[in-house]
Amino acid sequence: MASFLRGKQAGIQNDLSGSIRPELFTPDDQARYGINSQISCLAYDPVQSLLAIGTRESKFGAGKVYVFGQRRVQKVLEPPRACSFRFLRFSANRLISLDTKNELGVWDLDTGARIAAQVFAGHVVALVTDPMLDWAFVGLQNGDIMAYDLDRGSLARSFRLPNFWTEREPTMRSATLVCLALHPRDIGKLLIGYSHGAVVYSFKQFKALQYLQYALPPGAPGGSGTSSQTNRHPRLTHALWHPSGTFVLTAHEDGSLVLWDYLKEFVILARTLADYSVDQPSPRSPTPKVREPFTTIAWCCKENCDDSGILIAGGHAMGEPSAGLTFIELGITPIYATSTYQLLADYFRGKRQMTLQLPQGAHASDFILIPRFSPHFAGAQDPIAVISLLTSGELVTMSFPSGYPISPTNQLHPSTFFVHPFITKANVASMERIRWLGMMEKRNQGEPLLKGGAEAPRPRKRFEERTIILAAHADSTIRMWDSGHADEIENGSQLQVDVARALDRYDDIEITAMNMASSTGELVVGTRTGEVLVFRWGINKHFGKDSSATLDPNPKGLTDISSRAEPALKEGLQPFLLYEMVQGPITAAQVSNVGFVAVGSELGFLTIMDLRSPAIIYQAPMTDFAKQDKRASFLRSHKSPDASAQKEWPVVIEFGVMTLDEDKYSSICCFVGTNLGKVITFKLLPGAEGKYTVQLAGVVAFDDKIISLSPIEAETGKPAAATGPIVSGLREGRHINGVLVAVTQKEIRVFRPATSKGASREFDDILCDAASVAELELQGFAVVGLFGDGTARAYSIPGLKEIGKAELPMIDMTRSTLSVVTPTGDIFAWAGPSELAVIHVWGAGKSLEQSPDTLINPKLECPLRPVISNMQWISGTQHISPTDLDLLVGGPDRPPSKRMLEAAQAEKRAGAAAAAGPVNPSSEGWGDYLTRQLNERTEKLNIMGDSMDDLQQQSAGWADDVNKYINKQKRNVVLGGLKSKFF
Repeated sequence: MASFLRGKQAGIQNDLSGSIRPELFTPDDQARYGINSQISCLAYDPVQSLLAIGTRESKFGAGKVYVFGQRRVQKVLEPPRACSFRFLRFSANRLISLDTKNELGVWDLDTGARIAAQVFAGHVVALVTDPMLDWAFVGLQNGDIMAYDLDRGSLARSFRLPNFWTEREPTMRSATLVCLALHPRDIGKLLIGYSHGAVVYSFKQFKALQYLQYALPPGAPGGSGTSSQTNRHPRLTHALWHPSGTFVLTAHEDGSLVLWDYLKEFVILARTLADYSVDQPSPRSPTPKVREPFTTIAWCCKENCDDSGILIAGGHAMGEPSAGLTFIELGITPIYATSTYQLLADYFRGKRQMTLQLPQGAHASDFILIPRFSPHFAGAQDPIAVISLLTSGELVTMSFPSGYPISPTNQLHPSTFFVHPFITKANVASMERIRWLGMMEKRNQGEPLLKGGAEAPRPRKRFEERTIILAAHADSTIRMWDSGHADEIENGSQLQVDVARALDRYDDIEITAMNMASSTGELVVGTRTGEVLVFRWGINKHFGKDSSATLDPNPKGLTDISSRAEPALKEGLQPFLLYEMVQGPITAAQVSNVGFVAVGSELGFLTIMDLRSPAIIYQAPMTDFAKQDKRASFLRSHKSPDASAQKEWPVVIEFGVMTLDEDKYSSICCFVGTNLGKVITFKLLPGAEGKYTVQLAGVVAFDDKIISLSPIEAETGKPAAATGPIVSGLREGRHINGVLVAVTQKEIRVFRPATSKGASREFDDILCDAASVAELELQGFAVVGLFGDGTARAYSIPGLKEIGKAELPMIDMTRSTLSVVTPTGDIFAWAGPSELAVIHVWGAGKSLEQSPDTLINPKLECPLRPVISNMQWISGTQHISPTDLDLLVGGPDRPPSKRMLEAAQAEKRAGAAAAAGPVNPSSEGWGDYLTRQLNERTEKLNIMGDSMDDLQQQSAGWADDVNKYINKQKRNVVLGGLKSKFF
């Protein structure tokens, strides 16, 4: 009976929710966008072109690993127990992780499952892998180094290195391990960084060969600029190889960068980012400087590994304004055998030094390089970009080495947008499918950074509107993309607009309101400083030219800002109009499909604009409607006498088409909901010369804040939207019998605007945070709301009977008021500071599923590892292949791994193809292999010796011939003089 009475009161004869059964309201946890917690580590695989991001454990959940490929390709790797990730490494189509609980995990990227794990009895401080090895070398803080067999999933029993520094100096019990690095070309050497110095270890000789300890004599300023009368040994923080393996760089906590000839344990140059020879006593008293610690250092190189440079995060003096990444370009490395130490010291001063600027006040805690193709040389060969992780947890992408910012739009997965930089405002818009398919922006952009993976096939939904996420960022950019409905996303590209450029101002910009028209694609944006911008799809007339002209301020007026289009954007959302409202922050903005825009501000003003002229057709303060409201219910107590003194401003605006009250015609309507509970209805009527006028139709007052307004058709429940075809039909006398569904924090009301009371239902002791009229395809319509107790509920129309209720534990209820409910029944709610959950209420109760995307392309092969040069081989350096290292580390009893079997087969095929040499490398033992290598080296040395002997004999013969010729000439001169004298 109550439902019947409510239908009569609302003016709706049909039950619009009659076919929706309670069991149909079973929400699916459909998708996630964003990163669940603060980022802790990064990794990149150049072979498969994949990016991995690890996060920390927080109150929003355990740490996770996100692996992203091209377009929307992704997988989320979740550990079996809560932890924070510290290191991520790619190795042979596997991902290696190490968490804060000292557990190493091996992940299968095809399935997203962890296939092996090992917990270490000690604090792990270093992890190093190589794309061509089946080993992960793990360094413990106490100095022990162990090898984990990635193929067998266990520790190597016969391999464990001690703390070489304490063995050398037993009194140095405080020497702890800091870092590890494999030689970039000679896989048989390992660089071990201890807090007191660095050690070069040889797998071939099973011993430490060189010890590198940085010493500051009395009077030397060091990196900190503080002289002392005693010897000092600054603590080591980083140790890494030159790309060719000829030199070693150590970084120290006082800000010193020390370049070593490690073979002779000689310091070539000790420097900081600004000073040189800081290890030499200075006659002048230095200026003490407190420097930022080095966080990450990479010795980069071009395709030629001898053309190198050093990229450094940290090391600046505290308080320096230009803090960023520092790149020291060194150039072509001098030939070691023919260069003096002075020449090498001049080389390490660098050709030039540049700063890759980070956002003001930001500091990098880590970075990764994006190489073109090679995973070798510590992932630093021929990089095209660098992704920096800031201490705030945000990401910054820059070109390398120029340092130009790279927008992640259409470069990275949309989930990275949430931290690139942080999102300050999010909204959701429904877009017609045909319109969205045509909105693919054309922008000057470099080659894609991520090219790996393949999207799994998904069902197609061709008749649904697309749901578009609008995300405003801290850098005043807005990015838009299709969130999908668990279906195939036909237009997976993203759109971007630059609000700062459109305003011609780069300071004090915060976006507070956004809305996009479903048919035209026009975008309206409001800011905290009271500006309203309109963007319209089109072609940039000023493409390729920075033609932004200085425009005079125009308070409370409209300004054409089309000249402020981005030079790199050829086709896309272009700046069209600027309205300087100057009435406080913009609190609500709505753009219709028929050319009208309505905006409200915090100081209580409302403006309606006609974009066709363009012109402002209505302006009014909220105080004009204070005495015109009609109470929604006479049974409720009126507000306190001081309620009229409270500030009132618009919070919800909607456009629609329907017949109001006793009108004999339908008209375009604008419905405005305020923070104090008023619903104000305006009629937009055509006037002379095609201009429109705005008339107040009525005001209805509720008791609390308006959450949503949904104009619907009374017969069908479909949205009574103001679209082009519907508005054009008004001239022919078309009538739209519509009602308005208004949801406040405490009630739902269905009524016929502008002044009728309608039917209502109050919520029981809970507040509604977001709501909308949602459609269940072929079943009907219902009011779906998200409530403060963490539940979603559905109510019938017009009876307002509760259809269903479901718990949503994945939502962060501290931000539930920022949630959005869409007309398709999707709830977009924050699950964490930078993660958005997408919940589809008309589902089957499914939990969040792993992505079926494919990450690994088995046809892509890792390039061979660089090897030692011929001169290094002739000089006595023993060449060690990956299969040799397997024997050295794993021992003779280790069964052949898959990689060893494949390598043996390759060697066998190569030997059969060459058909040369009496020895088959795949069949000889380790001792035979060493014997053959020694014989070959001796033979080549003998050949070289013979060649030198031949050269010596030829040189001696040539010298004898010259002497004979000179003596003959002398004799001829003497005889010629005697002949001329006597004859």
